[in-house]
Amino acid sequence: MLPARVWVLTRQGCHLCEEALSVVAQVCGDVGCGWRAVDVDSDPRLRAAYTDHVPVTFADETLHGYWFVDRDRLRQDLLQRPASGMADDWRPPLPERTR
Repeated sequence: MLPARVWVLTRQGCHLCEEALSVVAQVCGDVGCGWRAVDVDSDPRLRAAYTDHVPVTFADETLHGYWFVDRDRLRQDLLQRPASGMADDWRPPLPERTR
């Protein structure tokens, strides 16, 4: 299994999340990197911070975007940055408004 470089916060029943996951799976497959989907409702901290913004995509521990995944930008970001992978216990930072 490849180390995850992309992390997507999702929610069950979210059609935008399904679309985002499809794009992430394709881009990561093309680039040769791993990715991970996490249900925002599985963690109260994540739910409080990101509930209105799913899907939320992070690439190499950096916020990539809310609601939609820009396929070309994600591919470019992954190809231009060194492949570091995200630690298994990595969690997204909380936005300023929820700290």
